[in-house]
Amino acid sequence: MTNGKFISLEGGEGTGKSTQVRALAGALTERGIDCLVTREPGGSPGAEAIRELLLGGADERWGPEAEALLFAAARADHVDKTIRPSLKAGRWVLSDRFLDSSLAYQGGAGGLGIDAVRAVNIFGIGDTLPDRTLVLHLGEEEGRARARDRDQHDGDRIGARSADYHRAVETAFRLIAVEELERVRLIDASGSADEVTARLADAIADLLP
Repeated sequence: MTNGKFISLEGGEGTGKSTQVRALAGALTERGIDCLVTREPGGSPGAEAIRELLLGGADERWGPEAEALLFAAARADHVDKTIRPSLKAGRWVLSDRFLDSSLAYQGGAGGLGIDAVRAVNIFGIGDTLPDRTLVLHLGEEEGRARARDRDQHDGDRIGARSADYHRAVETAFRLIAVEELERVRLIDASGSADEVTARLADAIADLLP
């Protein structure tokens, strides 16, 4: 049996990842591709328990290093219990966030360094990396407005961080995209949801059977 493909959707707050991961899965399903939609932090019972620790409470609840390690632990369990078995069974896995979120948020904006955060995560996930990473990007003001509408002005502890922090996240995502042209694609998230889904589908067309 041929392994499935692994696609991750990334981006800053309000770019529409959760909506688009479902829409892209629907488009693939229409082509006869068996898809699993999952998310991070989360995607397995252990990782969902860590999600509650990571996203709840005050911003100062965890220091940068502890936060990065918790994300890495959740990801290791997610890969072991959900992603790897699904890929081996021939399913395509579409994840709302994966490794690159840790690289951008904790490594870039959090100041720990992208290489250091990557090393911690690779210890946990080995060579299980996305076949394609799609980074949704949007103008700052539009992204903020969408995030406010989504969260009703009550975001999680990471989403609620300062505008400067989220600008640094966007910068880190763009740096990753430039450095990994084979794997990562920047996708314009403006316009209608259907237009964005079409852009995402075009960006993985070469992976389709």
